[in-house]
Amino acid sequence: MRSLKGSLAVLIGAVWFVTPAAAEQGPFLGAFGDWEAFAEGNGAKRLCYITSLPKKDEGKYKKRGNIQAFVTHEPGAKIRGQVSFASGYTHKKGSNVRVQIGKRSFTLFTQGDRSWPRDGKGDRSMVSAMKAGSSMTVRGTSSRGTRTKDTYSLKGFTAAYGKINAACNIK
Repeated sequence: MRSLKGSLAVLIGAVWFVTPAAAEQGPFLGAFGDWEAFAEGNGAKRLCYITSLPKKDEGKYKKRGNIQAFVTHEPGAKIRGQVSFASGYTHKKGSNVRVQIGKRSFTLFTQGDRSWPRDGKGDRSMVSAMKAGSSMTVRGTSSRGTRTKDTYSLKGFTAAYGKINAACNIK
């Protein structure tokens, strides 16, 4: 797997909840299996997140941008364990993303090139499944109708998540 550090600064700047100052890549907290942890800012502006690249990306496309999974804490904004995915393309308008983790499946809403669970309960359910799982698949449809399937390893997820919990003082 290529390192996340190189592509993370560009991608994280596009995330809707990140301030311009936080768009610069934050301090690297460590690599945990296939996940990497970062934290930046202080106090109400503290942002902690983990991220991973897919082990395998499939679809009949010629070119695709950054593909990445995130779980983010932003305590000052009362965001805890927010799951999101960058697809590397603009999603088909009105489409959903389907995530499979073990026997559990989740439906995420899309906006632009991103997808999220609909609420905090969805985030908590996904994080719980990610802690218990070994891999997850993310299926989406581009604005051109191209279907994709990205497969992520969950190796190191729990340790990386614990690291950002500590960095953002999440109990």
